Amino acid sequence: MKVKLFKWNNIIEYCGNDSIMLTAFENFHNQLQYCDWEIPSDIIQSFRTADIISCQNKPFNRVIFNVGGNKYRLICGYKFGKNNVVLYVRFIGTHTEYDNILDVCEVNMF
Repeated sequence: MKVKLFKWNNIIEYCGNDSIMLTAFENFHNQLQYCDWEIPSDIIQSFRTADIISCQNKPFNRVIFNVGGNKYRLICGYKFGKNNVVLYVRFIGTHTEYDNILDVCEVNMF
C-alpha cells in the first residue's frame, strides 16, 4: 500500500531557513513515494534504521525514523488502512532534541 504523510507542512515550517535540515527531510519525503507497505515490518525494509515502537493503550503505534544520516529524528504514529498507510507526524527535531523525549508514545509536537 502507498504511504501518506500527514502534517508535511509542519515539517517544512519547523525546518525554517535551515536548508540542510529541509533537504534531509525532503529526501526522506521523496523516498516515501516508492514505499509499498503491507505490514509494519515493511517499514524496516524501506528504512533499515527505523524503530517500531508498540504503544499500549494508544490509538497508534509509533515509528522513529533517522533522517539525514541520523542527524535528525522523525517520530510518526502509523496506521495501516485498507488502501494506504498513514504516517502522522508527532515529532521532528535533531538527534539531541530527540534524546530529551521521556516517552515516545506520548510525544505530540503538533
